[in-house]
Amino acid sequence: MTAGSPQVATQTARLRAAQRILSDNPAIALTFIFVALFVVTDIVNRAQSGKAFLTPTQVSTTFLYAAPLALLGAGQTLVMLTGGVDLSVATTATTAAFVTSGTAHDHGTGAALLLALGLGFGIGLVNGIGVAIFRVNPLIMTLGISSVTLGALTIYSQTRFVALVPNIVNTLGSSRFFKYVPYDLLVWAPIAALIILGLRHSGFGRMIFAVGDNPVACRLAGVRVWQVLLLVYALCGAFSAVAGILLVGFNDAADLGIAAPFLLPSVAAVVIGGTSILGGSGGYGGTILGALILTVLDSLLTILNAAPAVKQMLYGAIILALAWLYARTSSSD
Repeated sequence: MTAGSPQVATQTARLRAAQRILSDNPAIALTFIFVALFVVTDIVNRAQSGKAFLTPTQVSTTFLYAAPLALLGAGQTLVMLTGGVDLSVATTATTAAFVTSGTAHDHGTGAALLLALGLGFGIGLVNGIGVAIFRVNPLIMTLGISSVTLGALTIYSQTRFVALVPNIVNTLGSSRFFKYVPYDLLVWAPIAALIILGLRHSGFGRMIFAVGDNPVACRLAGVRVWQVLLLVYALCGAFSAVAGILLVGFNDAADLGIAAPFLLPSVAAVVIGGTSILGGSGGYGGTILGALILTVLDSLLTILNAAPAVKQMLYGAIILALAWLYARTSSSD
């Protein structure tokens, strides 16, 4: 017994050291999960069809598919860092998709894109006014705006012919250059870099974390919390509009359900990425990995012929499990 004690102590120390490393660097664990899930999907696909899944083309396709989800997750990350959740991101993306395809023919692609982005920013701004100024609960505010917007969009879709998607939008959403690099990375990568650097190194980024951690203390310290929330929700709307533009480019047509399947995954990606549902901690780098993980998981479930309802149940279970884990961690602290 005593002879084995040093060995047990050494193994325990190594396990604790590994736990500390993963706790301090969650990106390592998320990257491992992403790679492992890719390998599992490759094994299952070989068993099902005899074809490899782990190929350069499929890796490229994963990033192509993940871009709209990651962009929805971008805005969702900012909102969740402040302690809220935006349930209007999918409807905002759908609005941008309809506006892009419906106005480009008459007013030009540039004007259509600006209008789509402006509407996304505007929808987010309305959410921000409700949450920041009128103190409406974020869930109630964004759900209400989502319902109003979807109703207006339904009327719009019935009264106006939706034209073909502009070629440049179709290229951005569905094509590659140098054979393997998705064009949507030209949109997604700069936005991702700005968010990651902005959260880490700008005063506004630090205020987002501070507001999510303790808004009362921020107000007492003279921080204009309402301005921070207003801009966060407006940016969320703008990023959702970008996601909608890429989605309509990928699908080559707009419909009322184009972004609906992305609502729950947009929350799941943020939670998987390590952003606390209570606000004040997390970041966009983890959300990117969360979006990639969910994209590969979706491919695995598709290979297994899982029904869409099963996917939704799984996303909900992931969110509930991680919410429970965060609650336990917070109570232990």
